Amino acid sequence: MKILKTALIVVALALAGVLIFAATRPDTFTVTRSASMKAPPERIQAQLSDFRGWQAWSPWEKMDPGMQRRFGGAEKGKGATYAWRGNDKVGQGSMEITESTAQKVAMDLDFVKPFEAHNTVTFTLAPKGDATDVTWSMSGPVPYFAKILHVFVDMDRMVGSQFESGLANLKAVSEK
Repeated sequence: MKILKTALIVVALALAGVLIFAATRPDTFTVTRSASMKAPPERIQAQLSDFRGWQAWSPWEKMDPGMQRRFGGAEKGKGATYAWRGNDKVGQGSMEITESTAQKVAMDLDFVKPFEAHNTVTFTLAPKGDATDVTWSMSGPVPYFAKILHVFVDMDRMVGSQFESGLANLKAVSEK
């Protein structure tokens, strides 16, 4: 009985430690990756501003070929919308392009499943000679429950690897 009581106290202290540590974590997150592409910014911006073309390069599109997609708003560029519903790997959510220029494509990203989240995604396009440096960033708030999850899951590593894959695919499509 004493061993059980000691074990319960250790578990309770460990749980309290995780909860206290999670409370000290940042209230926002940002994940950023960059790649250089031998293409003009306008060609890359055209790929980013047309959700119908994302199947050619987005890493999430390949995770669920049977994903349901719905396009709305403007055909492309500012005001274009995209909603999806897919398997456990891609979840459910929507995006809306809020800015689309040769230097920047920005969008609001809202997840419904597997958890609710409201983030901002930005692609920054910086010409460098005959190439363009493309930076893909996502940022958003981190509510307390997500802070607990982030103690065990490295968001930068998890999402960052998808960004790296997506940028490599975008590079291949844009350099054709």
